[in-house]
Amino acid sequence: MQSQISLNQPDTLRHNRAITTTSRGFKSAWADVIEGARLWPLWGALGWNEILQRYRRSTLGPFWLTASMAVMVVALGVVYAELFQQKIDDFIPFFCVGMLVWTLIAGYLTESGTLFTASESYIKQISLPFSVYVFRSGWAKLIIFAHNFVIYFGVLIFFRIWPGSVALLAIVGLLLIVLNGAFASLTIGMVSARFRDIPQVINSVVQILFFLTPVFWKPESLKGHAYITEYNPFFHLLQIVRAPLLGDYPTATNYLAVIFITILNAALALYLFSRFRGRIAYWI
Repeated sequence: MQSQISLNQPDTLRHNRAITTTSRGFKSAWADVIEGARLWPLWGALGWNEILQRYRRSTLGPFWLTASMAVMVVALGVVYAELFQQKIDDFIPFFCVGMLVWTLIAGYLTESGTLFTASESYIKQISLPFSVYVFRSGWAKLIIFAHNFVIYFGVLIFFRIWPGSVALLAIVGLLLIVLNGAFASLTIGMVSARFRDIPQVINSVVQILFFLTPVFWKPESLKGHAYITEYNPFFHLLQIVRAPLLGDYPTATNYLAVIFITILNAALALYLFSRFRGRIAYWI
């Protein structure tokens, strides 16, 4: 009996050690996020500087993106409205908001592959919380989104549309997208630092998702194939912002799907961050 207990002791010790290691990893990861949030003046300045460097010596700066998107919304909006036999005053606002939100979502996915590798010089020379780079990237994307959002106001004025107070729900939707984008950036950034082929894979997948998500076509046009949107997480993320901006209420299904996506996204990101946070500097 005593020999059996002694044999079980190593397994118990290993189990307790694993629990302790996991607990320490989670606490360190959470402390990293808290400390990174406290350094908001730093990542705020870094995010703004990233935009300035990208458009250095440019006359319009980031408004070049706004101009190009405005031309694309008008040109493709007119063409697609004709192809899908939609009214222009109804289709262009739908397409405009869809493109604005999709560009933000796609930016989180396609640019997160270089989240840590592009900051190699900072990571290896300065001891900063890794979450600072997540906050910096998200802040830069919000700045670009704010520039592009001018197009939405132009569409409202031109077509004389007023969504009403329901448009305030778009703020909640935008916050949920930003939250999911931060978690996705953290996950993709870590995995891409370890496996350098991941960014190319994600870029290809995002291109396919663009056509499978109702950005330039309406969900009701699917008729008997509604499952394409119902089981598409990006449709629900898109809808919780687009619907209010067009004067409609998102459905309960949209919000429930986004909440479920957020929980899974957060669980995966925090697990990987608590487990592999200490290896990021070696991977890059």
